[in-house]
Order: sequence, then structure tokens, then C-alpha cells
Amino acid sequence: MARADFYLIQKDRFREEPLLLVCELARKAHDANLWTLVLARDDEQAQRLDELLWEFDADAYIPHQLAGDEEDELTPVLIATPEADTPMRALVINLRDEPVNGSFDRVLEVVPADDSARGPLRERWKQYQSRGLELKKYDM
Repeated sequence: MARADFYLIQKDRFREEPLLLVCELARKAHDANLWTLVLARDDEQAQRLDELLWEFDADAYIPHQLAGDEEDELTPVLIATPEADTPMRALVINLRDEPVNGSFDRVLEVVPADDSARGPLRERWKQYQSRGLELKKYDM
């Protein structure tokens, strides 16, 4: 059964830079040998995440790249902009404003600390629930 995990940002370091949580999730996925697709909201967010994955931990190396060339199939963590035509992977980290459609085993949704941003994600919870996904919530 496919699963949707919602990560609610609580800690100050993630409040200041929510993409750090995405880096942590990508590292855990890579350590577990789970090839991951990160669906970035836009080009700017994709570029920022690309930079952070290089910088966030001097002891961690997470092979990653922006999607869109012949190396995509060889890269464990792909960051895709909305314009990229990238196949789904078993694990998807969704940073976009709409739920993920397509075939995946697990989707991770990062929920900002801002209460106004949580309303749409409650709706997304209901959408995944209506599709029969197993749902989990984590405070981060």
C-alpha cells in the first residue's frame, strides 16, 4: 500500500530554513538506498536545494542533481522543477502546491510552520486519504 508521510516543521532550525528538513530526508533516503525524486516548486527552490545538499553537512555526501540530462538515471537524488519531464520514483519528496499523482510507494510532504500554509496541506491529507494511501504525521 502506498503511503503519505507529513512532516510538520516545529524545530527552530527548520523554521528558519525549511529546505534543511528536505536535506535531512534526502540523506536518510540515500542512507537507506532509496532513490528519491524531489519535486521542487520552482527553479529558484530547486537551485537553493541543490546548494544546500552540498553545504548542509560536511560529513554527508548525497549524490544529487537537477533533473534533465542523461545522468538522471544514475543519480540517487533528483531535483525536478515543474518543467522537467522526470519519471516517478518509489520515494517522492513533494514541495509543490498540489498532491503527487502517478505511481510511487511513498510520498513525503513537508508542512511549513506557518499556520496559513497548513490549511491546504490538510486538504492534501484528505485527497491522499480518499485515494487509499496510508497516512502518517511526524513533528520535526
